[in-house]
Amino acid sequence: MNFEQHYTQQQKQVQKLAMTQQLQQSIQMLNMNQEDLVLFLKQKALGNPLIEIKVKRPTADNSFKNSYSSSSAYASYNPIDHLAGGQMSLFSYVIDQIHLTMRDTYLRELVLWLANHLDKNGYMTISLEEAKQQTEAEEIQLIDALTLLQQLEPAGVGARNLQECLMLQTERDDEAPNLAYLILEESFDLFSSRKWEPLAKKYGIPVSAVQEVADYVQTLTAHPGAVYSTEDEHFVRPDLIVTLVNDELMVKSAKTGLPVIKFQTDYYQDMLSVEDKDVKKFIQEKYAEYDWIQQSLQQREETIIRVGTAIVEQQKEFFLQDSRPLTPMTLKEIAQLLDIHESTVSRSVNDKFIQTDFGTYELKSFFTTGLKRLSDNDSIQANSQDVSSDGVKHRIKDLIAEENKLKPLSDQKIATLLEDEGIQISRRTVTKYREALSIPSSTNRKRYA
Repeated sequence: MNFEQHYTQQQKQVQKLAMTQQLQQSIQMLNMNQEDLVLFLKQKALGNPLIEIKVKRPTADNSFKNSYSSSSAYASYNPIDHLAGGQMSLFSYVIDQIHLTMRDTYLRELVLWLANHLDKNGYMTISLEEAKQQTEAEEIQLIDALTLLQQLEPAGVGARNLQECLMLQTERDDEAPNLAYLILEESFDLFSSRKWEPLAKKYGIPVSAVQEVADYVQTLTAHPGAVYSTEDEHFVRPDLIVTLVNDELMVKSAKTGLPVIKFQTDYYQDMLSVEDKDVKKFIQEKYAEYDWIQQSLQQREETIIRVGTAIVEQQKEFFLQDSRPLTPMTLKEIAQLLDIHESTVSRSVNDKFIQTDFGTYELKSFFTTGLKRLSDNDSIQANSQDVSSDGVKHRIKDLIAEENKLKPLSDQKIATLLEDEGIQISRRTVTKYREALSIPSSTNRKRYA
């Protein structure tokens, strides 16, 4: 048996997309938010002498706030710092009060020591037993120091738990219901479990009086120190702005915060005059990179505007009606409308925001699934218009707002009411949407007066 090998040459033409490094970076730039884009371009500028990156910052007319924090924990107390626009840390505020209201004694030193163990919400992070071991002070001295600390502002500071925090606030309030402090002190477990009837029987009062205490406690805060938080505030810079002009919705790019590339013309001309071939090659490569970045930025902006305009067009009712209804919409539908890939739409809306006259919204939030509407004969119509999950949430919210608080609607009853309106939805879905809206269950919504 003979084995022979034959070699032939064949020419094949195959079309494929080569994912170059520049193409990959262009895709990455589309996916970036403004902050990431600026950082990316600044990195590019470090290796390219022809590029200078500038960012258009907001003017004083823009509504971007600046956080303020005291540079010294023992700075003099200035009431102006506590007006709108100024901010002081909880620690600084408490320390200032201690120095202003207490004499320089050993007891004050203990109060200062305890103040160093407050968390950002104003709660004590150390027990009296631990404090006794670390300070070697007597227990009665620490109790006195804690009492003095708890008399400072804000009401509730120095509390060791939620119960004590609410009691401290109630104690100072002359408008508090008569039995509020006593109920919080003696029957906090029953109260927090909403067992109104046993509480009413225990104190010989009507259930409506317990309800009054519950309504009052809702006005208190569980985080008294949070208002003095010095954490940096994070603000969203919009990528797009939509305005209503002659009854038409207009979408434009928001220039504030976007990076601008400035070309170093003088440096480029100087380098071109150099006779060294390597220098010329280097500068030509850097010019090509500059040109690519400019094109990529322009294409990025155009793509985001196209996608944003398509979203606004599909969601006109949201921008024109006070109820802000959303139409069911998917990434695929926008991609087909613009004849681009679905992943391009996804990158265009990722971490991008649109500014309106009534707020700033993430572009991704306009994509919502739909629920089927039922026909009169309880079958799904082939040509029926779906209702968005956001629209269903609004309807659930409205139903609960209109319910009889003495007999609140159960999730099953809400599902039945929605089905009567032609919206096919299960009880479990109603529960999921209700929880997403941070609305308590019917048991916890029930009122007795």
